Amino acid sequence: MGAAGAARAQAPAPDPIKFGQPDAHDFRPEAFAADSAAGAVVLCDYGRSRLVGYRAGFRVLFERVTRVKILKKSGYDAATVEIPLYHRDGDQEQVSNLRGFTYRLVDGQVQKTKLDASGDFLEKRSPNVNVRRFTLPDVREGAVVEYAYTLSSDFLFNFQNWVFQGPYPVRWSEYRASIPVFYKYKIILQGSQPLAVDRPTRGMTTLLVDNKLAAGSISVGQTNGSLSVSAPTEQYQWAMKDVPVLRREAYTTAAADYEARLDFQLVGEQWPDQPYRDLTDSWAKINARLLASESFGQQLDRAGFLKEQVAALAAQYPDPAQRAAAVRRVVLAAVRYNGTNRYGTDNGLRKAYDAHSGTSADVNLLLIGALRTAGLGAQPVLLSTRDHGRINQTYPLLEKFNYVVALVPLADGHDLLVDATDPALPCGTLPERCLNQTGRLVSADATAGRWVDLRPAQQHLHFQQVKLALDAQGGLSGQVHEEYAGYAGADARGELARLGEKKYLAEIGRQHTAWALTPLAVAGRDDVERPLALDYAFTQAPDDNAAAAATLYLSPLRELTGAQNPFREAERRFPVDFGAPQDEVLLVTLALPEGYELAETPKSTVLNLANGGGRFQYNVAAAGPTVQLTSRLTLYKPVYGAEEYGNLRELYRLMLEKQAEKFVIKKKD
Repeated sequence: MGAAGAARAQAPAPDPIKFGQPDAHDFRPEAFAADSAAGAVVLCDYGRSRLVGYRAGFRVLFERVTRVKILKKSGYDAATVEIPLYHRDGDQEQVSNLRGFTYRLVDGQVQKTKLDASGDFLEKRSPNVNVRRFTLPDVREGAVVEYAYTLSSDFLFNFQNWVFQGPYPVRWSEYRASIPVFYKYKIILQGSQPLAVDRPTRGMTTLLVDNKLAAGSISVGQTNGSLSVSAPTEQYQWAMKDVPVLRREAYTTAAADYEARLDFQLVGEQWPDQPYRDLTDSWAKINARLLASESFGQQLDRAGFLKEQVAALAAQYPDPAQRAAAVRRVVLAAVRYNGTNRYGTDNGLRKAYDAHSGTSADVNLLLIGALRTAGLGAQPVLLSTRDHGRINQTYPLLEKFNYVVALVPLADGHDLLVDATDPALPCGTLPERCLNQTGRLVSADATAGRWVDLRPAQQHLHFQQVKLALDAQGGLSGQVHEEYAGYAGADARGELARLGEKKYLAEIGRQHTAWALTPLAVAGRDDVERPLALDYAFTQAPDDNAAAAATLYLSPLRELTGAQNPFREAERRFPVDFGAPQDEVLLVTLALPEGYELAETPKSTVLNLANGGGRFQYNVAAAGPTVQLTSRLTLYKPVYGAEEYGNLRELYRLMLEKQAEKFVIKKKD
């Protein structure tokens, strides 16, 4: 990015878009021939932020104009707009001058339908963020929609960020900022997309403020009884052209981790003839603020209403890990997680307890209090879930967190991380949504605050043992034993609880439409320390009136897995994040028809990823009428860098190619 200090004052560039003036070019289908895969195209997205004088200080004024071409029904979502509004201590960001149109070409004439702003509504998204939502009217394929609004904010630390990239291709995205020199912001550019414009300049602005600025090199005057100040500004203009879609590929975390965007962090204040004031937040400041907070720190010792249930556990379970597990069971039975993620409670722990339902903060802050009541030195760990975005340890920003778990120190120096939102997981295993690399310990001793490794305590383990029998007409029957352990066990238990046994089995049937299935037998459903075991049998009838064949062809693994390569793109710019290591094991015993044998035994294969990152093993052994087949994929790492993607994709391709190999089974001479 360019150096602002070297910039010179110059006339601002013209705005890239004028609201209410759609371009005739945007109604020509041939202009979008290259966008056939897209549901919509963002023609122009233009935003501008500046600090303006307000009352005795300043506020941020943000103006936005956006125009979008709707190509297909899959792009209708582009006509629904959400505006996040920060609020705190009774003050909230405000939207004004909201307007919009939908343009359609009818008989060669452009017709427009006006947005009825009374149809929008406000939704509470988090304790400090509400969302104003509206939808443009009369949206159809081929329409052009546009909207504009102004957002005013008294929270100078919440200078509007800007996102260049999203779910639709973008022809032009531009953001401008004008910041008086006495405020200092750190500007962070993220993503791999190049800037088409990166232009810092100097300018001047006129502000109406109080007399604390009446000094130094700025010009002061009077306007209608208020103090008029002309102050130098740092001006910025950034733009990106032809920005591709941010594709949601397999095994990625939040889009915010990878999208092209600009973020602003208020770091300082420099008034004329006054010393520089450092406004940079720090982890120590955040630690102190959280501990003093009514919604967080003040709740940690308010679990006294659980004292009768947990106090006796100290004597019953002298081992801290076993005691933590017992306390967790009490909390799991008392309050059910409602699916909403928070790091602070909205209404207090007692209300959640009485309602038997609460957010992740209600559940886990109650857990921390109960652990302390049971004599364990539990402390909170803040984290950000995988769909919320990763934490950048360099920038202390509390709003980047949305979750809290408990940390119990063990005698051997290890940390036991405990979460009470998912009864399908054993104690000490965080839900998969929490496996986002690192969390922040909040401690009464500010110097003890530190980063906590969120490396998974479990793997994703799936074991299948299948006995197959093939008949001379090509019919197939099998007995299947499956075991799901670790995170695979939690997923399977969750699906089983959601669907029930009959529907769960029906889902298996939908994946194998030729199978006739027997009822499902389930073991270990409630014991999360053991694998979940499933047993069932199936038959697959041969083609009608099929006679015994001299040669039979069978792909046993393809019959059982039907897997596809999740990595379809030739290149990838993002890491592959599985959350936890993977282990997929399939053992097959195939009984051949009497009088038949393998014409040729397929070759065994071992494929290794570089640097010990993973392995695929395939082995076939034939002994008379029985064939033993082993397939195992082991991925040792939870995260693979973008530079490893090519090798990982190739491993999957070769594995699926091997699993699809046909066995040639011939009748003996």
